[in-house]
Amino acid sequence: MAAGISTWLARHAQALLGSLGHLSRNPLATMLTVSVIALALTLPLGLNVFVDNARAATGNFSSAVDMSVYLRSGISAEKAEQLARSARGRAGVGEVSVVRSDQALEEFRKYSGFGAAIEALQSNPLPNVLVVHPDADHSSPAQLETLKRYFAAWPEVELVQMDTEWVQRFSAILDVLRTVLLTAAIVLSLGVVAVIGNTIRLEILNRRAEIEVTKLVGGSNAFVRRPFLYTGVLYGVVGALLAWGIIAISVLVLRPPVATLAKLYGSQFALHGLSLADLGLLLLAGLVLGWLGAWVPSSRQLSAIEPRA
Repeated sequence: MAAGISTWLARHAQALLGSLGHLSRNPLATMLTVSVIALALTLPLGLNVFVDNARAATGNFSSAVDMSVYLRSGISAEKAEQLARSARGRAGVGEVSVVRSDQALEEFRKYSGFGAAIEALQSNPLPNVLVVHPDADHSSPAQLETLKRYFAAWPEVELVQMDTEWVQRFSAILDVLRTVLLTAAIVLSLGVVAVIGNTIRLEILNRRAEIEVTKLVGGSNAFVRRPFLYTGVLYGVVGALLAWGIIAISVLVLRPPVATLAKLYGSQFALHGLSLADLGLLLLAGLVLGWLGAWVPSSRQLSAIEPRA
């Protein structure tokens, strides 16, 4: 058993080293192929980094969702506080604050420019208002609409006001970006497989005589195919590493101006790149695409090559 495992490992190590040697003997062709693969992987990867940073910069705009619950004119401030405590126990509600009618009137007098006209009023026409901030996990358009109907059903409530159009638009934009990202990833992954497959196909044709001799002395299709599979995997992994390098350099170049722009808006946002988990997934994707791109043409081509008598 141990001898069989050692032999198996030795054959795979030999195939891997042979593939590395073959690629190193053709540096220009290898670099061109790897560059094409890296660029194909960089496009969806860069879009994913952009979407992640856009979410981090905006916080999905969840902190900007506020719902104004206007109480009827006869509801006292004490009753408004009681209703606020009740609202805080509702699922989906993050924070609830009370804007008292006298406080609202004072702010209106201060900022509206109609102070003299307000002094002529016999009573305060403004109601007490509950300002409801939904929980971040319950800020989708459908959940906000449900919350709005919940408050509107209260007998003490006159009006519930909330502008959800921008929430729906932002959610639609995120959905479009996710769809574009997924579509680009699929299309460009197929492109990577095609590039690697065509490269391996040409290699097999160039080494046809060597393959025929190997088969003539008893080499199986699996034995002959092994170095081509390793070549495809090396193309995919090195291309993935180069794509990661392109993204990392781009993030380093863009980080200072982005930080300056964020500072002008009073934000501490900093551009971030790929995490170690993202790098691991990228390398895994490169490995799988490289293996698949090599396996398809090698299986078809090698089965058609038989040694001539």
